[in-house]
Amino acid sequence: MTREPHGLIIGKFYPLHEGHLALLRLAAAESQLVTVVVMGTVFESIPLERRAAWLREEIAADPAGLGNVTLVEIPCDAPVEYGSDIAWRANAVLIEAALAAAGRPAPTTVFSSEHYGAELAARLGAGHRAFDESRTRHPISGTAARDDLVGRWGQVATSARLDLATRVIVVGAESTGTTTLTSALVEHYRARGFGRMPFVPEYGREFTYELHAETEAAAGHPVSMDDLVWLPEHFARIAERQNALENAAALACPLVIADTDALATELWERRYVGSTSDATRRFGTTELPRRDVYLVTDHEGVAFEQDGWRDGEHIRAEMNGWFVEELTRRGHSWVLMSGTHEERLRYAVRLVDALWERNSTFASPEWADRTALVTAAAG
Repeated sequence: MTREPHGLIIGKFYPLHEGHLALLRLAAAESQLVTVVVMGTVFESIPLERRAAWLREEIAADPAGLGNVTLVEIPCDAPVEYGSDIAWRANAVLIEAALAAAGRPAPTTVFSSEHYGAELAARLGAGHRAFDESRTRHPISGTAARDDLVGRWGQVATSARLDLATRVIVVGAESTGTTTLTSALVEHYRARGFGRMPFVPEYGREFTYELHAETEAAAGHPVSMDDLVWLPEHFARIAERQNALENAAALACPLVIADTDALATELWERRYVGSTSDATRRFGTTELPRRDVYLVTDHEGVAFEQDGWRDGEHIRAEMNGWFVEELTRRGHSWVLMSGTHEERLRYAVRLVDALWERNSTFASPEWADRTALVTAAAG
């Protein structure tokens, strides 16, 4: 098959979904070079740069299939009017200017899943390659994803899901109600329509059980928590696994509520080893996923429960101070959760509801396209 010299794709990618990626792979397979022009308006909620970052991640993850793809970003506030020559010219000239500024050649073929593809190609002096305009191969559109983010979440691109997920992280010293609050929030939101929400557990506790079993087996007799030898590599492993668990939850559901995180693991390493290793710190800083808020469970008024695996009540106040200090120093949003369990849950739900409302609302100008999916009639 003769490959097109230069394929062009334009779009908002608002959000990036599996249909976009299928179109991108088709263009990459059928063209020598592909340029993707990412266009965003000031009236939309998600910045242009953030959407381009999703595409870059997907391209980087598939160098064999998408290695010939180049991205070009350009703001586009030109109103869309399909029956208006002024609108067509405004948009076409903007695309041509973006390509020229990026040193890209004129396109020979426009690849599109939209009804306007043929006209756009003609305006740019290029051929047109239509793909899945009926959305039968990939029944998804940006409109459908924006209208039902929970229901369509699995069809949103991996990079976009990891970035768009609303992440609420519950942290605190031992026996301050972190797991209790996390479990209650997960149960609450599962009943509110987030049925696929996983519970993100504290991997450090599971690792402690494993380390205790290994230590006991090596000793040949029962051992206590004081007999465990903690090493920096243990905490790096815990932090890495905690990030992986959190990201897996973000891929499954657009609302994540996690019982601790890699930043907390840094503090526990400081507690048990005396300092934080570079490896653990990396997972709690540069590799820490974007998060919306931390809920810090207060130790005041909460009875300490010794389950045989905890340090003791004496460390709680100091540890909570560390959480407050580090979260503040690093510029994270955090809210103290005090009072009874019922009071904490009510207060947390009010905050999480507001965060979800903000993060799941996609603003668009009044002229924006709405690509509705056609479903077969039952019967």
